Amino acid sequence: MTTRPSCNSCGGEHESRSAATAEAPPAGTRPLRLHIADMCCPTEEGLLRRALEGTPGVATLEFDLMGRVLTVHHRDANEEAIRRRIAATGMTAQTLDGTRRPEPPSEREPWAKLGAAALIALVAEASEWAGLLTPWLPAALALAAIGLVGLPTWKKGFIALRHRTLNINALMSVAVAGALLIGHWAEAAMVIVLFTLAERIEARSLGRARRAIRELLDLAPETANVAQPDGRFERRPADGVAVGSLVRVRAGERLALDGEVATGHPTLDESPITGESLPVDKAPGASVFAGSVNRNGEFTYRTTRAAGDTTLARIIHAVEQAQASRAPTQRFIDRFAAIYTPAVFVLAVLAAMTWPWLFGVGWFDGVYLGLVLLVIACPCALVIATPVTIVSGLAAGARRGILIKGGAFLEQGHRLAWLAFDKTGTLTRGEPVQCHWAALDAAADGPARQRLRALAAGLAARSGHPVSAAIAAAAEADGIAPLEVGEVNERPGQGIVASREGRLVWLGNRRLLEAHAPLDDALAARLAEREARGETVVLLGEADRPLALFAVADPLRTTSRAAVDALHARGVKTLMLSGDNPASVATIASAAGIDEAHGALLPEEKLAMIEARAAQGPVGMVGDGINDAPALARADIGFAMGAAGSDAAIETADVALMDDDPRRLVGFLDLSRTTRRILMQNIVLALGIKAVFFALAFSGHATLWMAVFADMGASLLVVANGLRLLGGGPPRRRDTAAAGTDRPAPQPARP
Repeated sequence: MTTRPSCNSCGGEHESRSAATAEAPPAGTRPLRLHIADMCCPTEEGLLRRALEGTPGVATLEFDLMGRVLTVHHRDANEEAIRRRIAATGMTAQTLDGTRRPEPPSEREPWAKLGAAALIALVAEASEWAGLLTPWLPAALALAAIGLVGLPTWKKGFIALRHRTLNINALMSVAVAGALLIGHWAEAAMVIVLFTLAERIEARSLGRARRAIRELLDLAPETANVAQPDGRFERRPADGVAVGSLVRVRAGERLALDGEVATGHPTLDESPITGESLPVDKAPGASVFAGSVNRNGEFTYRTTRAAGDTTLARIIHAVEQAQASRAPTQRFIDRFAAIYTPAVFVLAVLAAMTWPWLFGVGWFDGVYLGLVLLVIACPCALVIATPVTIVSGLAAGARRGILIKGGAFLEQGHRLAWLAFDKTGTLTRGEPVQCHWAALDAAADGPARQRLRALAAGLAARSGHPVSAAIAAAAEADGIAPLEVGEVNERPGQGIVASREGRLVWLGNRRLLEAHAPLDDALAARLAEREARGETVVLLGEADRPLALFAVADPLRTTSRAAVDALHARGVKTLMLSGDNPASVATIASAAGIDEAHGALLPEEKLAMIEARAAQGPVGMVGDGINDAPALARADIGFAMGAAGSDAAIETADVALMDDDPRRLVGFLDLSRTTRRILMQNIVLALGIKAVFFALAFSGHATLWMAVFADMGASLLVVANGLRLLGGGPPRRRDTAAAGTDRPAPQPARP
């Protein structure tokens, strides 16, 4: 049986990891994707970087340590030469075609061999302590134990030293070899056994964090029940189902692909996507996502995405990319470790050489002290503390419907002082309805009034704004066909301008009205009346004459007030930035409990507001990821709500909330604060144990195997502490009253 080398995420020298999302590949290069089963931590990454440095044609390297994939961007490099250099590090590369995901590595290890080695090492220790057996027996037993489990460590240590890297394998190899040379046979055997045992446990613990991401992908079944040309349904591999195919799903089955409901009214559990455990009722035309569970009734849906492009696959890909970017604490720890390990290595050599002269002890005692310091020189627990915690936090967020695009954002979240909200679709339902309209010419007859609505519908249909959509939907519901318009020009923060039969026509807010027509007192009074009710007023005009007034209402989400109150309880101030009229914005802000609200803002004015608040502390911006792009980009953290199925939100937001519940913001803040607290606990724990053993070593009370036990024990403690973040899943229950009231409300009667 072959043994997969265990992962140990420490090393004296750590290169900067290439984030998959950080930079585009250099122009003119081709990617070579390699699966390297033994590459699981920065130790191997550093070796591979050194091995591939200077390879002709190689431009950049991208490391996905979670997926154990190395992408080499090269310009006609010799691929066989690249593999040979990788092989020189003791690792094997397997070429991946296209975007195929590698199979997860086997976690099986020969525990029986390790158990035998541990027993032999214990007998060696006992025989040496008892002094009852011949002197050569402890040495023979120690060599047998080392031969069983220690040779892989020595091999990796030799490779690391050859590449001028002081990682844990190099330090442990030198320490064990030194112990053998000075006659500490049994202790050398116990050191290598304890180290191997800790490595195995640590590798399995880290595997749990990796599997937390992979298990999400497994939620989508590998087959789908697809309609055939003759009308029959047959099971087909999901990755071979074409977009536009009709798929049938029975009660209790999971969906294999994204799509839109064709027939039936299913109830779906979408918790793998949104983190919301409350089932969602679907109607024909509604979007459905791979990984969801059909709780009630058979239905059919038409696929809209290929298997490798589903929302679930995009979530997993985004989290895997996020793990390739280093959080600020991790970058600091890596820089610290790069100085700490060589410094302690030099200290160990100096102690071994000078301790006998300074204190009159034997030379072997000085060498022994140096060997203990070598073990302490490994920053294993310190280096591994950050990545395992960040990975666990990212996975925990994904389980709860919070897609975090990097460890930096997860770590920064606890520092947010301000959180700015767009109004439409964030604090409000984002499904405004037309609640009133009136022709400004009171003498307009029926046909004239119908033409006004048809013209407004024609303009509204050419706009992507939710308020325009409400006007178009109201006209369609009343059977009014929109009029065609041309030369369309949408003006952000104002409205839309076009031409109809050679005349200028427009539909927009007060700002657009004032750009084309005078605002008299009577019209201003009518506008103020509607705006005081919290309604958004849109005006239809032709040339320099306003023709009609439309009022649209977007109700506050029932969960918004609870979310804002929870943010205030955590010390975060809130701000509303909207392009809607100030009266409507003030009404919604008051109902939600927002600290400060500003309306009638253009995109650049929202940006200025964010910059002003940034001077008072870190600021987050919650929007839809498109209309608020400048403000989202300037904010320290940009949040997109309701991102499920939205390519733009998943790709561009720093944090994508997969459903439309603003309480997910509170969940993100709590997760960030918990992650930060665990990070600090791990760092204090790792440094504290190092400090204690430095004192014990110089006072002569630390033995070599005790140092190994403490060092690897600290690593296991910080790993276990970081994995606590995976303990919580999505919320298992929710306020039913709140949950049920955010469904689209019936459209009010219109005069």
